[in-house]
Amino acid sequence: MSTTSTKLAGKTAIVSGSGRGIGREIALKLASEGANVVVNDLDVTPATETVELIEKLGGKAVAVVGSVTAEGFAERFVNAAVENFGGLDIIVNNAGYTWDSVVQKHTDEQWDAMLDVHLKAPFQILRAAQPVISRLAKQEAARGERVNRKVVNISSSAGTNGNTGQASYSSAKAGVIGLTKTLAKEWGRYNVNVNAVAFGLIHTRLTDAPAGGQATITVEGRELPVGVNPQLLAAASAMIPLGRGGSAAEGAGAVYLLCTPESDYISGQVLSVNGGGNF
Repeated sequence: MSTTSTKLAGKTAIVSGSGRGIGREIALKLASEGANVVVNDLDVTPATETVELIEKLGGKAVAVVGSVTAEGFAERFVNAAVENFGGLDIIVNNAGYTWDSVVQKHTDEQWDAMLDVHLKAPFQILRAAQPVISRLAKQEAARGERVNRKVVNISSSAGTNGNTGQASYSSAKAGVIGLTKTLAKEWGRYNVNVNAVAFGLIHTRLTDAPAGGQATITVEGRELPVGVNPQLLAAASAMIPLGRGGSAAEGAGAVYLLCTPESDYISGQVLSVNGGGNF
């Protein structure tokens, strides 16, 4: 089917970690509203699948495969938008994963991995994007135009409230909020809205363990456990005023809201997407 709307027509978005889960839903939502999308994943297959899904929508997309923590990735990611689509309008820093343990068992390797993927990588992508955004904003100003661009950084309720077993993840996600508020101040002169979305319980492969067993993911050679105990998951859902965790598509919808023209005077904010839960 063709794209259903043109609200983001002519815009180009880069979405890290968009081969799966919430990231894929973000990429599909932006594409369905007319945006060109640069997709990213660690692995070729999911990245390619997302590109193919966008193309089936009638949209345009390319894939940049690789780790957001790799040297030179940020420049490669940003350049893909400029080289393939001629500009850059939307940046969504979504890539990440969890690697949990209580603080006395938390290793330096865990700490560094979480800070690198959740905080350093978004910083590097935004730093790489600055020359492009500055140049485009100056060109538009010279023509008497004002074009709003969007940055949406993904934080977490762990970053706003902390979470047991997630010292490094929570610290990184709290840092994302500081990065967001600082860039909102620095980039206002370029007409860039910089906001964050802090997710509560969203059902993805990182939260939902398969029945009867522990799930794992492989990240850069490490096999890491994922998933929440089903009983704990049920208890957490029961504490949410809406009575359930959110879907990946619902999470993507929140990000999309901050990419629309209706958000042109919203900047430096953290949108909590948690079904009304505050824990």
